[in-house]
Parts: sequence; structure tokens; C-alpha cells
Amino acid sequence: MSEVTRSLLQRWGASFRRGADFDSWGQLVEAIDEYQILARHLQKEAQAQHNNSEFTEEQKKTIGKIATCLELRSAALQSTQSQEEFKLEDLKKLEPILKNILTYNKEFPFDVQPVPLRRILAPGEEENLEFEEDEEEGGAGAGSPDSFPARVPGTLLPRLPSEPGMTLLTIRIEKIGLKDAGQCIDPYITVSVKDLNGIDLTPVQDTPVASRKEDTYVHFNVDIELQKHVEKLTKAIFFEFKHYKPKKRFTSTKCFAFMEMDEIKPGPIVIELYKKPTDFKRKKLQLLTKKPLYLHLHQTLHKE
Repeated sequence: MSEVTRSLLQRWGASFRRGADFDSWGQLVEAIDEYQILARHLQKEAQAQHNNSEFTEEQKKTIGKIATCLELRSAALQSTQSQEEFKLEDLKKLEPILKNILTYNKEFPFDVQPVPLRRILAPGEEENLEFEEDEEEGGAGAGSPDSFPARVPGTLLPRLPSEPGMTLLTIRIEKIGLKDAGQCIDPYITVSVKDLNGIDLTPVQDTPVASRKEDTYVHFNVDIELQKHVEKLTKAIFFEFKHYKPKKRFTSTKCFAFMEMDEIKPGPIVIELYKKPTDFKRKKLQLLTKKPLYLHLHQTLHKE
């Protein structure tokens, strides 16, 4: 084992234990945050194509399955349903597997899909793939949405505790206008606050799959509780619209939008949609369409 891999496994193990500790202490916001961060790191490694990885393809599948379990536990912490949850004691069974991933050769204890079956591409990664543009595809592709593995429920977080003199922001994502709205499979939106280098400044949140599609609109009607007080925000809020592409077997970003700090005010707002890849530096923006199609939001400010 190289020093790089040893250090990587140690970081993963420390992150796993932090999340489980927060979970067992009832600090759910912190546990969800830690689980999601670790899941994304594991997903990235599971999908890595570089040749210098010490992990075999089978080990990458196991890493991907652990990432899925972390997302399932994160979703369970946010669910109001008590049945069929992914429990903390289930998750703890995965710690020795992750720690000994290079020598683990048993059957995975849970029947979950490995992450690579539904790849989530990083911004710009799509440019290196050969595939037809969404606008040129005829129809929704092979099969119906029901013929593909169900995506993990959204990873929405609860509102932060209120603080005197500080303002919290709830953003209701109402709908997004797209000319081919009806063709999008398992559409959802990723909400994040990032710096110019694409580094997350708050926990990333995914909405559940859209509630319905109608004409040129995909409807969500879901609230996002921003995980930072408005007074401490200095960067734009990004909204990335993603959907599953059955022909390529990955989840792709179709377009994105963003909201500047001076646009944070109570009430409805519509913001423009831009072509992928997501440009966090906002230097090379290209409108998705000339048609009057936008992301429709409603903002609510909460102040003590």
C-alpha cells in the first residue's frame, strides 16, 4: 500500500467515524453533512478512470456501494417515515469494510446499487464524453423511468437554529422551464454555494426527483433551507438541473442557474438558465435558450 492510499483510507475512516459519532449523539445536521461529504469523495474514487489507482474494479464497486449506503443513511435521517430506514447499526457494519478495502473479499452485506451504475458527472467532465446533445435526442431514450434503479431520495437539510440578529433563507424551487421538459428522466436540482474555484462553502443539497412534468415545465415545489446565515454569505447560490441519461447510464447536468447576493430578497424571482458545464467563475456564460424559460423560485427570509 502506498503512502497516498494509506493517507486516503485514514481520512475516509476519520470522516466515517465523525459522521457516526454525530449520528449517535443526535447531531443530525452535522451527521448528514459528514455523510454527504464522504459519499461524494467515495463516489469520485469509485468512478475514477486514472491508471495509478491501487483499487481494483471490484474494490471500486464496493466503495461505490458504501457511498450509496451513506446516502441512504443521510436520507433516513431526513425522512419522516419509520419503516425501511437504513439504520445507524447497519451503517456501522461498513466501517471495517472501508478500513480493509484492499483485502476485503466477502459479499457486501446490503443489496444496494454500486455508484458507477448511475454516474454523476463533475462539471465539465461531460465535455470529454462522446454523446448527443440533449436538444438533438429524440424522445426520452430506451425504456421508461421505471425501468432504471431508483435514485436515492433528496438530501435536503433542516433549517439551521435561529440566532439573534441573523437571517436565514428558505428558497422554494417551484419549477423550471425547458422545451423538452417531458423527456427528462428522474430530474432533480443540486443546490450549492461555492467559491470561484468550485469549493463548497455550505453542504450540497439535492432535491427529490421532480413531482411532475407538464408542458414545458418540470415542477418541484420543494423548500431548500440554506445552511448559512444570509449575513455570512459572500458568493452566489448555484442551481444545477440534472437528469438520468439511459443510453449513457449516467446522471448528467443539463443546465444551471445562479443567484447573486443582491438578488436575495423576499418574494418570487425568476432566474436565467445557462448551458453546461457549470461555470462557477461565471466568466463564460451562455444562455440555454432564447425562449422565455427560467428557473422559478420563491424566497422567504427568517430573522429573530
